[in-house]
Amino acid sequence: MNTGKYAGKKAVVTGGTHGIGLAVVKMLLAEGATVLLTGRNPANVEKAAQSLGSQAHAVVSDAASIADIKKLGQTVKEQLGTIDLLYINVGISSLTTFDNVTPEIYDEMFAINTRGSFFTVQQLSSLINPGGSVVFTTSVANGGGITGMSVYAGTKAALYSFTKSFAAELLPLGIRVNAVSPGFTDTPTMGVTDATEAEREAFRQIGDAITPMKRHGSPEEVAKAVLFMAFDATFTTGEEILVDGGLGQRLTPPEN
Repeated sequence: MNTGKYAGKKAVVTGGTHGIGLAVVKMLLAEGATVLLTGRNPANVEKAAQSLGSQAHAVVSDAASIADIKKLGQTVKEQLGTIDLLYINVGISSLTTFDNVTPEIYDEMFAINTRGSFFTVQQLSSLINPGGSVVFTTSVANGGGITGMSVYAGTKAALYSFTKSFAAELLPLGIRVNAVSPGFTDTPTMGVTDATEAEREAFRQIGDAITPMKRHGSPEEVAKAVLFMAFDATFTTGEEILVDGGLGQRLTPPEN
């Protein structure tokens, strides 16, 4: 019999094969939850399935595909029945200055990050138990200008808006909707899926320089905030919590 803080809880984590999503999955499993996680890369999904144990269900699903989203809804219903958490964490980004953004780059990011997220919530919301919650991953880019990330910032700002609107619409069902906004975080892609290692290292140095705490966060630090909003913040809905080392607050530490 499973024991732990989340024993008996069931969760869906999109984009759960690496980074912040995987950290959330591992914390849920460690505390007794049953988790269905998604990824669009079959190799990553298979790796997760092999390493996470019997309480994890790993599914190949592309957030850009409405057919996949509908199939995901059916899979969740068949394998879990109802759920207590839907964590929307899937997303891609590209370091492309606005003058070099093509319609293809723009459409792909909005299809996955924004449209996919919207219709995933629409498809799965009827499976969320009263008292359950939806949590989005937004971004510190929502509220500040970062060169080369205009489209990504727009997709994540839309999720912040969805957080507010969905919180109102799902309130009568007893479902809370909140968001976690990470700053620079140590993940395999550093949040930039198409960057080279040299570009990621430069991005890392920029992040450390402009973050008031002078470091990147860890996936586990963000995951703790996700689970707080999901299960502990029971009188909070329509809110976004920043996990960004003070970056979003524009803090200016004193000079040494």
